[in-house]
Formats: sequence, C-alpha cells, structure tokens
Amino acid sequence: MTVLFLILTETLSKIKPCSTVHKLQANRCCNLFKDDPCYKCEAGWELHGGKCYYFSISKSSWKQSRDECRAKGGDLVKIDSREEDVMTEAEDKFWIGLTDSAVEGRWVWADGSPLNQSLKFWWGNDPDNWKGHNGEHPGGEDCARMGEKGGAKDLKCWFDAFCSNPHRSICEKALVRGKFKKVCN
Repeated sequence: MTVLFLILTETLSKIKPCSTVHKLQANRCCNLFKDDPCYKCEAGWELHGGKCYYFSISKSSWKQSRDECRAKGGDLVKIDSREEDVMTEAEDKFWIGLTDSAVEGRWVWADGSPLNQSLKFWWGNDPDNWKGHNGEHPGGEDCARMGEKGGAKDLKCWFDAFCSNPHRSICEKALVRGKFKKVCN
C-alpha cells in the first residue's frame, strides 16, 4: 500500500540524522556504546515531521484501536497542524484520536486537549451526529475518522462515525533517542 504524507520537514531539519559508523582519526579510540545524539522510530513505525506513525493493518472499533496504540506506547494520532493532516489511498479509512463521546459537540483529542477550531477538516455537514437508519444508533456518531465518503476524494477530510465501526487506525508517538554502536577505523 502506498501511503503519502504531507508533513513539513522543519522539525526534521533540526534533528541530526542517525549514523552508526563514525570516521575517527587514526590512533584514536572510540567508545563502543556511547549515546549517538540522534532520534529514530521503532521497527514498524514511520518517521515524519519529527514524530513516529504506525498505520494499523487490522480494522477495529475506535476504543480497540486506541487500546492497540497505547499498548504500542503511543495513542491515536492528534493532528496539531495543517501539515500533519495525513493523506492515504482513497479506499482507506482511519480512526484518528478525536471524539465527542464525553460531551456531545465538544470535540477533544484522546489526550483530553480540545480541538483547535482553526484546525478543523470536517467534510460537508459533518460532524452531524447521525443516529443511523431508523435511529439504530441512539448515541449518534461520536468518533472521528479520516478518509473517503460520498463525493469526498480529498482524504484530508474528517467524518464523525459510530465508534463501534471497524476501521484501520493511525497511531502516533514521540521519537526515541537511540543508542548505536560506534565503529573505529
């Protein structure tokens, strides 16, 4: 699957790239396990814009998706900037860490912080808290996902959805400082 990111690299430009081999002058020793001042993502995570992202391959509810992200040391993605709003292939739908399940109409991120009103990417009339056909979901749509819906081909669009619907998810976590073996010449 091709995953495209629209992320600015300003943060990355400030981070020293990782290097496992350091050229040292002759007759100098090296410390084999000294911290290398670089940052990385764990295996299975992708580095973009100074953060690590994990794209699940399984589909689950919003809560199960969040539990999976937390078990991996992160949380569902929190979109802090226009540049972080991620684009994916048209057929994919992903849970993001946004919900109004505590108070209807008050959208908050999984970490409890409120949605920045200048960073909203809702499609059309969403969030609309639709209750389903014949009202089979009386609680309405309380979780946010991104992806295609109706005529929306711009996958930067968000939609409110029933939290029990199975979708893939995007997890996010901070970079980790790495330890790398240094090698002498």
